[in-house]
Amino acid sequence: MKTYFKILFVMTVIAGCTQQVKLEKELVNSNKRWWKESIIYQIYPRSFNDSNGDGVGDLRGIIQKLDYIKSLGVTAVWLNPIYASPNDDNGYDISNYKEIMTEFGTMQDFDELLKGLHERGIKFVMDVVVNHSSDEHEWFKQSRSSRDNPYRNYYHWWPAEKGKPNYRWSFFDEKGEAWKYDSITNSYYLHYFAQKQPDLNWENPKVRQEVYSIMKFWAEKGVDGFRLDAFQYVSKDTTFPKLPKNFEKDINKYYGMGPNLHKYLREMYDEVLSKYDVFAVSEGAGSTLEDAHSLVDEDRKELQMAYHFESVGIGNKLEGYKLSELKKSFTKWDTSFAEKGWISIFLNNHDNARVVSRFGNDSPEFREVSAKMINTFILSMRGTPYIYYGDEISMTNIHFDSISQYKDIAAINGYKKALSEKKDMDAFMRDLNFTSRDNGRTPMQWDTSTNAGFTTGTPWLPVNENHKEINVAAQENNPNSVLNHFKKMVKLRKDNEVLVYGAYKLLDENNEEVYAYTRTLDGKKMLVLLNFTNHESSISVNAAKKIESILINNYSDLINKNGKITLKPYQSVICSIKN
Repeated sequence: MKTYFKILFVMTVIAGCTQQVKLEKELVNSNKRWWKESIIYQIYPRSFNDSNGDGVGDLRGIIQKLDYIKSLGVTAVWLNPIYASPNDDNGYDISNYKEIMTEFGTMQDFDELLKGLHERGIKFVMDVVVNHSSDEHEWFKQSRSSRDNPYRNYYHWWPAEKGKPNYRWSFFDEKGEAWKYDSITNSYYLHYFAQKQPDLNWENPKVRQEVYSIMKFWAEKGVDGFRLDAFQYVSKDTTFPKLPKNFEKDINKYYGMGPNLHKYLREMYDEVLSKYDVFAVSEGAGSTLEDAHSLVDEDRKELQMAYHFESVGIGNKLEGYKLSELKKSFTKWDTSFAEKGWISIFLNNHDNARVVSRFGNDSPEFREVSAKMINTFILSMRGTPYIYYGDEISMTNIHFDSISQYKDIAAINGYKKALSEKKDMDAFMRDLNFTSRDNGRTPMQWDTSTNAGFTTGTPWLPVNENHKEINVAAQENNPNSVLNHFKKMVKLRKDNEVLVYGAYKLLDENNEEVYAYTRTLDGKKMLVLLNFTNHESSISVNAAKKIESILINNYSDLINKNGKITLKPYQSVICSIKN
């Protein structure tokens, strides 16, 4: 009789587990979307490939490299802005949203690029910059011409006779001042970013209709997704009340998630997003997890994917970071979005220095293994991974010596501001050298030739001298290269839905050297082990006793003694394990 009940108990447990797996499978299947399964490759067009020798990357240059992009295995490309622009902020100051910047080419070039991507099964994501425009946009020219101009309320104006408006901080202004006096109409205009980037007034329904018209224009051309730049800032309290002292130290709390943001996003969804097979991701996700969910949960009918900066900011410190910080951030976001909503996974983009220099180790000894480890991490987490151009070959920071070498407006005006405030300029320059956005914008390193094969002219930003060692040509035919490891990792993710939709479980939370977790889906389980240090590190987890096979490894072996695994410096391994 006892045996009977034991068998009955075991059968009940098995049935319960089977039912649980079935329910999990149904939940995953009902929530599947192509953009969740995407692997997005971000290209900074000025720096990717120059086809005409003027020193600036262009659309035809990207067209020339379409087969390379396809060889990576990525499924979508996001381009930074390519619209007509005077280039005060490298294209993020737009003078015409329906024209292509002359330096980048023509609309015919764009159409050919989009066609070439689609023919290769690659989606295209357009950068939409509508928190602000250029001051050379016709809207702003009209707006500043007189107070009664029909375009006056396309921007935020404050008449000088009312006195100077309450202080607002600017990201890029050399004085940190977001209100700029304009003598033509004796008024101030608002610019959260550079002076030549006046903020659009989203409270005006005509502005919103202009934006929807822009998005429809590109969607009709066949664009597959939109990345909305600085979008959490578009809604503003237009009474511009006084804010607490030092509010800029918690800027998203005061600038983000304005009073009408959700109203505008639902309107955008109704007018544009619901009418095309596209997705939209907004830069920034508010100040809290609740903010992020309110933007992207499917029943909200607003955006489709959250893109938060908490994790990427952890590596922006000269003194380094604690692995526990990284674990805590990624685990917090994954836990919150495990059943509802969707997030982006990234550690780098055009607003950051190179990922291997910040989160890995760019020394000759460890650059390759740490770059492979970081790529393994990004491509094995739940969420849509974003890979920044050059990270697939482990491009590093360039290390400028003088402010005269920088081209980024944030660096140049930041330097002027620090100088005027009598900051320690040696300390400022050390920090800038490590964190500057120009580090992540140097030209793509294609080969060992002059200017790394990027251009036959003078590059707009210097090419890193290490291109002789770090370049595509040197890595393509080397089976152990960072590039080929990246391709293998991309294929592993694409071949295993468990790495896309599978549950994530953190192991050995307090280990400051090894990041370990499992991914589980439909009875399939994988163990991911990542050593974030430049020395051997050990970890003991029960899952290691159940390893069936090694699926990817940036070394040739794995030391496993009955569940105690010793990882070499920056070793990264993914194993299949018995569930």
